[in-house]
Amino acid sequence: MENVNQEQEYNLLVQRRHEELNALIVKGIQPFAYNFDINSYSQTIKNNFDQLENKDVKIAGRIMAIRRMGKASFAHIQDNEGKIQIYLKKDDIGDYYDVFKLLDIGDIIGVEGFVFKTKTGEISVHGKSFTVLSKSIRPIPIPKESLDEQGNKVIHDQFSDKELRYRQRYLDLILNSDVKEVFRMRSKVVTEIRKYLDDNGLLEVETPVLQPLYGGATARPFVTHHNALDINLYLRIADELYLKRLIVGGFDGVYEISKDFRNEGIDKTHNPEFTMLELYVAYKDYFWMMEFVENMVANLCKNVFGKTEFEIEGNQINFDPPWQRISMVDELKNKVGVDVLAASNEELIKLLKTKNVDVEGGESKGKLIDLLFEVTVQPGLIQPTFITDYPVELSPLAKKHRSREGLVERFECFILGREICNAFSELNDPIDQRSRFEDQAKMKEEGDEEAHQIDEDFVRALEYGMPPTAGLGIGIDRLIMLLTNQPSIRDVILFPQMRPQK
Repeated sequence: MENVNQEQEYNLLVQRRHEELNALIVKGIQPFAYNFDINSYSQTIKNNFDQLENKDVKIAGRIMAIRRMGKASFAHIQDNEGKIQIYLKKDDIGDYYDVFKLLDIGDIIGVEGFVFKTKTGEISVHGKSFTVLSKSIRPIPIPKESLDEQGNKVIHDQFSDKELRYRQRYLDLILNSDVKEVFRMRSKVVTEIRKYLDDNGLLEVETPVLQPLYGGATARPFVTHHNALDINLYLRIADELYLKRLIVGGFDGVYEISKDFRNEGIDKTHNPEFTMLELYVAYKDYFWMMEFVENMVANLCKNVFGKTEFEIEGNQINFDPPWQRISMVDELKNKVGVDVLAASNEELIKLLKTKNVDVEGGESKGKLIDLLFEVTVQPGLIQPTFITDYPVELSPLAKKHRSREGLVERFECFILGREICNAFSELNDPIDQRSRFEDQAKMKEEGDEEAHQIDEDFVRALEYGMPPTAGLGIGIDRLIMLLTNQPSIRDVILFPQMRPQK
């Protein structure tokens, strides 16, 4: 019954706003304006009050609160920088003041007036005129504020339903200023990464989103059909194979910040559409890349946040170099007492069962080792840590380890138990690469849906010769999650993928 009453009340509010809209039109007021000449913003006015007091300004924003007192009104409007109070008097505005009576919370207006401070000390704008810019015909769910006995602000009726906030991000941004700040910081982080890479001589490039063959990662793709060519195409799962073709072509350093797509589940750290940084530098190896990564991340922390130590989920995380380096197989031996490279698949399956991990059967040895790592080592990797030297079966595009049989020169960085980046000394031997692709093809035939396809054109490119190369992929969304202390990848993606509403 309560939900029915709430819906009826909501419908009455919408009806009233339509009536106000029609009343504006009858008065000859354009309720959806074409432009307004802004010359100042809320926080700028507050920060520069001494210089702006009694000076004329033009501001615009959304009405978030109204207090009417007969022939005068106070309101708070919200713009790109925050909120500021406006004061309107009928004596200043004349009969046009009656138009303000037809406005409501959520409407967008422009105000011309001068900066002053009220008797209570609040910096405000005394409006000499105002303009209706957009009439809101849906009421926004304004939260109510009060103070508790200790003087702390308490928010009631907040727009806090997580799923609704993701679905209606526009309302989330209107009502939750901290959300807007997360996305501002995201933009600054990406800008700083670009600047760092540009300053280090790397060239930003673009590679195809629609690909005739997908590759560069182990994942299931999204498939579509091109009518004119009558072929299936795949949304890219990674940029790697195209970027390495550019290294073959003679570029010494390239990068791309791109949208990638993987047809996988959705959870706190996975979204089917995500942002990835991939970069490749000729004549370098994974040792060089480790230093490059830690210096790049520490640099952006200083330049964007002014610090390199963050409190994240109750942990003090320090991004200052150098970061810890741990061999995957050595650490597994320390944790489970077994040389996983020498162990049989049956022994690894038994070990996994002791850790309450069920396996379907048919997994490669590399996959079993990776599962064991996920449950025994990964959760304890709190500080930034490079896990190095992976089994060759897990890394069909990485160069064989120069001194340890059965391993490749690869690292992943983990922070708070989450993978943040992946890097190789890139495989540049075309004969070895073809053999690895053929092994992956066998795995695919045996039912591994995420195994690589054979990319003949990429092998052909390697046959022309690729210099020694270091490659890196960083999940931008996961990095932003950490630096802004957000619990879910959906909190750092403006429009995350959602299950359709019924």
